[in-house]
Amino acid sequence: MDSQFLDSSALKAVDDYCQYRRLVGDDDGGRLFTPEQYKEYKRKMVPQRVKNRLYVSFGVPGGIECRLVGPETPCFCAHRYKQHKTDFEIIPSERPLLLPCRVKKCLCSAYEYLPHIGAAPVRCGCKHLPQDHTEGDTSQNISFSGDCSEFRSPYTCGCGQPTYNHQTLVETKSERVARGRPVGGDVPYAAMGGLTDFSSLVDGYIALEASGLLTDETIQTGHKSRKCDYQKKKVLSRAIIMIICHIQSTFIVIS
Repeated sequence: MDSQFLDSSALKAVDDYCQYRRLVGDDDGGRLFTPEQYKEYKRKMVPQRVKNRLYVSFGVPGGIECRLVGPETPCFCAHRYKQHKTDFEIIPSERPLLLPCRVKKCLCSAYEYLPHIGAAPVRCGCKHLPQDHTEGDTSQNISFSGDCSEFRSPYTCGCGQPTYNHQTLVETKSERVARGRPVGGDVPYAAMGGLTDFSSLVDGYIALEASGLLTDETIQTGHKSRKCDYQKKKVLSRAIIMIICHIQSTFIVIS
């Protein structure tokens, strides 16, 4: 196979396209904006996203956040978070906040995270898959076979609680700060959900951040003991991951 080399202008074009896709998402309808349209889109949407960003998480109320939702995280309806309505000029006052799916003919009225085992979604207590139920609010996901009146999975999360004790939470920046959760920096990208840094990609029970209170943001309050506890927790989590990897590699060598 012949090697392919790109000059600096081609590499810049690739970077520009990646930046465009992260900003615009699917808002262009599959047809690239003109430079004028793109400029106008950024002028309108970037300040709006910084001001009205929505944070989405999945967990047991009052407990850890087992999963932080990002652009590619699938919904109960099988469509991605980025395919739902995530931008608001004015955030509705009603709670819970409903983020309907924007895919044509999809009946999903609100984004609902659904745990997966590998690539497969968890099953309902009636043994059927999510696609065998109606889309929308999980309290109204009636099975097409008539075996159950709602999707209720007995699958146990890594936090030790069954799936039906969890809920998908959509909140504003101020609401999240009031709960003592990390909000990260202001970003202009589409459908960022609950992602604030690389640790957001790890399940909450693996990250060992039970409360989410001991973040870099709250560390700046000057409580040195908090800072020490937070650093110890990070070191401990990394050590546990290294031990697990070492044990797995040892078993592979033995076998």
